[in-house]
Formats: sequence, C-alpha cells, structure tokens
Amino acid sequence: MPREKGRKVVASNKKARHDYSILDTYEAGMALTGTEVKSLRAGRASLVDAFAQERDGELFLHAMHIPEYTQGTWTNHEPRRTRKLLLNRGEIDRLLGKTREGGLTIVPLQVYFSDGWAKVEIALAKGKKSYDKRQDLAKRDADREIARASGRRGKGMDD
Repeated sequence: MPREKGRKVVASNKKARHDYSILDTYEAGMALTGTEVKSLRAGRASLVDAFAQERDGELFLHAMHIPEYTQGTWTNHEPRRTRKLLLNRGEIDRLLGKTREGGLTIVPLQVYFSDGWAKVEIALAKGKKSYDKRQDLAKRDADREIARASGRRGKGMDD
C-alpha cells in the first residue's frame, strides 16, 4: 500500500492564538501507541488545555485528549496520558533556554499527519493580557472593514 502524501490536519488549537502571542513554531513527532494512531487517523483529538513541559531534559505533552479507539480491546490507551515529544537536542535546548528566561511557555497549535507520520506543531508563546486581546480583535475588525470597502470600490459599488 503506498504511503500517504501531504498534510492532513486532525486537530487545531484556535484558542492558543487568541490567548498567546506566538513567537516561534516547531514541528515535533510524538511517541504514540497503536490505538492512539488509529484514533488520530479517525480524526479524533482535542488540544484544549494542552501544554508542553520539561522533565529530565525532555519535552512532554500534557492534557492532550485522544479518545479511546472504538474497535480497541483491553490494549486501548489512556485518553489523557502524557506523551513524549520527539525533537532534536538542539531544538529542545533552545526551547528550554527561552522558557527558563521567563514569561514564555510551550503550547501545541495543531496535530496533523505529515507524509503518514503523526506530528504536532508546538509554539513558543507569551501570554496576552486582556487589553492585548481587545486590541487584536479591534484591529482584525478594522482590517475586515477596509477589505470590504476596497472590495466594494473595486466592483464599482461606491457609496
């Protein structure tokens, strides 16, 4: 059977971009069991409240929910177990150095299959204050209005 090509997104964390300012992104593999992969291939996962944390010089993904595989038996996995992230040593050291500097955290943005391999996109992020969130919403609304006005003008529907 030929290996699948391209990128198939399973789950994304929309709230992360709202709650955090994304500084840098990384692609990491995950150490998964067989039933976890089958459940992910069925498109079932949730990144709500998930975060990455360091333990013994390695990164682990906490609170990511992959529901049990429906056709699984007693070999099924625990839905919210801690999963090891697979990164190069240099990337791990860079991430940990920046999180120790202060004020930064590592959050997952999306889980996807890249050429058949399960991957997670993690980001080095800084938490936003409530006024920052309001400013972002106001800027997005203003940009949307500008785009609408220029679209109307381009179609000759000036007011």
